[in-house]
Amino acid sequence: MVSENPDPLLDPDALDEQLVAYLDGELDEATGRQIETLVASDPKLRERLARLGRTWDLLGELESPEVGGKFTVSTLEMVAVAAEDEVRARREAMPWLRRRRWALAGAGLLAAGAVGFLAVALLPDPNRQLLQDLPVLENLEEYRNVDDIQFLRALGDAKLFTEDPANEP
Repeated sequence: MVSENPDPLLDPDALDEQLVAYLDGELDEATGRQIETLVASDPKLRERLARLGRTWDLLGELESPEVGGKFTVSTLEMVAVAAEDEVRARREAMPWLRRRRWALAGAGLLAAGAVGFLAVALLPDPNRQLLQDLPVLENLEEYRNVDDIQFLRALGDAKLFTEDPANEP
């Protein structure tokens, strides 16, 4: 494992990592040569590498414990139980997730309906003016035969005609 620090002497932890990686043979060729150059030029670093090498050798002399088939079986059983617990937890959460999705979908529909209703209720109605002008539009042909608007105003002021012909006897 090579440190991202370009000068390993500035970071002792990174230097130790590189020395251990050097002893373990994990460094690429260029980095390995760089460590060898540093060790050749610095006696303190050479001593540090020698101590790490001795520690590394001592670790190699330790007995490694023998692991039987029972260990493998019990480890696999633990993994299987953990996977089963995870599957069970997901299954138990599914109805709640479904209800949550339906609730969110319903809330979204209600919100969309409310926005649509408000948009229709608050926007101006283009037919409102037509409804106000409907009596004039119904009699438009008769009004076209009149040459002067002053004549119609005089008739309206004279109150000669009733407003609602259905109320007359």
